[in-house]
Amino acid sequence: MNKEVSDNQQNLLKGYTMMLYFSGSMVMFDPTTECVYDFWTKGIIKHFPVSSSNPDFIKAAGLLQESARRASNKYELLKEDFLRLFTGNGKPLAPPVESFYRGDEQLISGRTVGEIKNIYRKHSWESRFINKIPDDHLGIEILFLTHLIEKYIDSREKSANQSLGSEITEFIQEHMLSWIPLWKDDVIKHANTFAYRGIALLVMASLEDVKTIIKENLTEK
Repeated sequence: MNKEVSDNQQNLLKGYTMMLYFSGSMVMFDPTTECVYDFWTKGIIKHFPVSSSNPDFIKAAGLLQESARRASNKYELLKEDFLRLFTGNGKPLAPPVESFYRGDEQLISGRTVGEIKNIYRKHSWESRFINKIPDDHLGIEILFLTHLIEKYIDSREKSANQSLGSEITEFIQEHMLSWIPLWKDDVIKHANTFAYRGIALLVMASLEDVKTIIKENLTEK
């Protein structure tokens, strides 16, 4: 693979990492006024770091940019949606947790969480939010994925790069795309804001695109 293509793929992956980090933050934390201001007035919403032909990506960009144009009461509406969808008083409408969508009712000690913890340990990675946010929460899985992608970008050894690339695509497929399409549908169904509908679509499209980029890279090698 020539250097020009390699650099292009690295830049694409860095852009997707930025968008995933943004999406994970909006799903994991109650949106703050400062966060909303930064993202919606001068940040990633106005200038996406990558472009894509993925239909979900195109829809996500349209929804998020429309959200950026609707400035009134943005913080209050986002906070209300965040609470209804992801934490809730009672039962959240779209809990961003792998165990829930994979039918593993034992959220703390069940099979899904055990699998996730083993993968984290294999890579000597531990969540900064251990005992506060479940290890199989979407936001935590995104933090882990972006960690792997950064290692993949920085790797200069061919065999290590191929091994890590395979592990990234497997993690995306087995522990993200195995349930996130259902979560995305629930968010789109229940969200009152364009922003959270767009974020759910952006997560889905970014994961699909990252998986495609890395698989193509592995094939070319």
